[in-house]
Amino acid sequence: MHLLQPDLHSRRAFLKRSGQLALSGTALPFALNLAAMGEAAAFNAPAGDYKALVCIFLYGGNDYGNTVVPYDNASYDLYSTIRGGGPARSAGGIALGQSALAPTLLGPLSAPLDSLSVSRQFALNPGMTALAGLFNSGQAAVQLNVGTLVKPLTRVQYNSADHVSYPRPPQLFSHNDQQSIWQSSSPEGSTIGWGGSMADLALSLNTAATFSCMSVTGNAVFLSGNQALQYQVSTGGAIKINAAVAGASVYGSSAVGAAMNSLLQQKRSHILENEYNKVSTRALAAEGVVTSALAAAPPTTVFATDSLAQQLKMVARLIKGRTVLGARRQVFLVSMGGFDLHDNLIRDHGPLLAKVSDAMTAFHAATVEMGIAKQVTAFTASDFGRTLASNGDGADHGWGSHHFVVGGAVKGQQFYGTAPPVSVADTKDAGGNYLPQNQWHVGQGRLLPSTSVDQYAATLAKWFGVSASEMAGVLPSIGNFGGTGYPVDLGFMA
Repeated sequence: MHLLQPDLHSRRAFLKRSGQLALSGTALPFALNLAAMGEAAAFNAPAGDYKALVCIFLYGGNDYGNTVVPYDNASYDLYSTIRGGGPARSAGGIALGQSALAPTLLGPLSAPLDSLSVSRQFALNPGMTALAGLFNSGQAAVQLNVGTLVKPLTRVQYNSADHVSYPRPPQLFSHNDQQSIWQSSSPEGSTIGWGGSMADLALSLNTAATFSCMSVTGNAVFLSGNQALQYQVSTGGAIKINAAVAGASVYGSSAVGAAMNSLLQQKRSHILENEYNKVSTRALAAEGVVTSALAAAPPTTVFATDSLAQQLKMVARLIKGRTVLGARRQVFLVSMGGFDLHDNLIRDHGPLLAKVSDAMTAFHAATVEMGIAKQVTAFTASDFGRTLASNGDGADHGWGSHHFVVGGAVKGQQFYGTAPPVSVADTKDAGGNYLPQNQWHVGQGRLLPSTSVDQYAATLAKWFGVSASEMAGVLPSIGNFGGTGYPVDLGFMA
């Protein structure tokens, strides 16, 4: 198990030292200022500077094969054969028809994206016309074949019985564990995520630390830090303690409501009761601040009515109210489920991706409207990809997948990483080595990631302001990468 290492967070160590320095009385403010000058350098920023990362988690394991689809004739024919396509490159089985992909064709139209130096073309799912437009206008990029890794692996190493030299991510192909590893570098049960760890390092920039990590989709380890705690809102705004709202009627009586409000906030002699009431008081105060922040006129960009669109609309509204929230660095989480498509892949997958595409495009438009597109970056994540091979009407759990990064600071209209050859074969040469087209999957077209989640996250973290010396505290396995073919900075952020 590979856990986060809080001792490597320089600001966390600084906070511990600050507690010890509290005994020194008047020396404390001076000591705090000196320490902050030396240790907050990564997040020193001019007044008014703001950055936000928005994670869009696709729960269930998004099918990579019908998201970023091979389009050039040679690659498409392999894809269609594997997925059961029809004659003349028509749809069939779980393969999309080539002609339906023309409106979402991505440019540049060809590039050497794999070890075979084969010219490749890709299109997005036909439901993703809006996101294809963002890509082709330079506002979005595709990161190819990214997934959970402890260290770089070849297929031969993956098959090795030596799991000490060649460790696999724990609990591969398990939904809960892979969701947790994506979000925190550790299996289910982890308590600290890399989104929260980044926020830990930026707390000194935020007047109100409460609003550093904000979720519009419930509790998730991604936003949990050592000091940073996730603040949850709904698509309708702050979540209220109904009985404690000023003027609330409880059991039909405003007097009971007033009494409840008082009971929840008054000081108590019992230490546990008092701490409970402190939490309640903070919650009520935070609810008031969020409500004030949302009182500003929202962006005029039109969002759809589905859940993901409304979650991203709320993020846009919170970002617009960032001055009221006292926030200069924020990490957000939104999500969408339904991607565990063992069956009904053709029926259900396209409509899901259309919602993702439209919601991300509307959100980007809102950031443009607010004049902060270069300060906000949205990116997708998912449990894992799915097998390229069909199980009849769907695809089974996979590993690596393709993901999108959107924003004004993204070096768009480009693919990053290595495009995996389209193959499910296990062919080896006379020496027992897998042929090049068969070494980037571990069976059934289940992709062996050529880029790790740690590299993906580190590229985003660097843009956010995390320094090289702090990166290992946020991403514990990042030291295993950086060699040939595995850069720490993938290059998709300006």
